[in-house]
Amino acid sequence: MVVLNKIYTRTGDGGQTALGNGDRVDKFSGRVAAYGTVDELNSFVGVARLDAEGALDEALSHIQNDLFDLGADLCRPDMDKDADAEYPPLRMSATQTERLEGEIDMMNADLEPLRSFILPGGSRLAASLHVCRTVSRRAERMAVELASHEPINEAAVTYLNRLSDWFFVAARQANNGGKDDVLWVPGANR
Repeated sequence: MVVLNKIYTRTGDGGQTALGNGDRVDKFSGRVAAYGTVDELNSFVGVARLDAEGALDEALSHIQNDLFDLGADLCRPDMDKDADAEYPPLRMSATQTERLEGEIDMMNADLEPLRSFILPGGSRLAASLHVCRTVSRRAERMAVELASHEPINEAAVTYLNRLSDWFFVAARQANNGGKDDVLWVPGANR
């Protein structure tokens, strides 16, 4: 259980922060940038939830919890030392991605196939979900870049990749089942 009775510690005033294993790193490190972007995404999901209802709101709630798991995973390097950790580190699992895939398939089953790219927009909820999609893609790029320098859990990258797809399909659902999608018209303003 986490207990936060003092919010500021002053330990980061010099430009460093502690990772989940206690190591101190620069706040601009790739690892901190990756899990910081996941935290940013979680905040945008919270904004989207202001307009979501029912099953969509519940799914977004699950995603918010997954994103905290993902941040915990990314802030803990040295996966090879997990077995020696004082407490078992939280790692993303394939089941979280499989849940997203099932939800994508269910949402997509009711949508007409796309015959054009769509622009972010339509309803306010769809626009918020498109913001989530693009921030998810950025978090994925940062995680992939991090993985090119040091080991990270592959399930974390897979989850982010599938999550951006989830947001895309959810945005279409939020646009009256895709009927109110804003279609891209190539060269429309030439």
